[in-house]
Amino acid sequence: MGLVAAAIAGVVAGTAAATSALLGAGAYFLPNALFALRLLINVVKSVRPNPLTFFLGEMFKLLMTALLLWLIWHYTQAWLVWPAVLLGLILTLKGYLLLLMFRKLS
Repeated sequence: MGLVAAAIAGVVAGTAAATSALLGAGAYFLPNALFALRLLINVVKSVRPNPLTFFLGEMFKLLMTALLLWLIWHYTQAWLVWPAVLLGLILTLKGYLLLLMFRKLS
């Protein structure tokens, strides 16, 4: 979905917008992927599930997303296109809806 957001932003507003959309998508995708990897490692190791660990992981994921968005703003504010960042972020956040839609079709 991040690539779709970058393609849309690139066609509508150019290279800076496409890069901004990729950065916005990455700000959510990277912490989410690391959290999913952590959960997968616990499943493979047969670690007993702990709700506190899950909620702390979710909190860490959200804080890292906010930190990444701040870093993106801080280091790229000269050319950053905020609507494209938000497009990439929102499409990546809601990518699971597309997955659910295609799963029902098959």
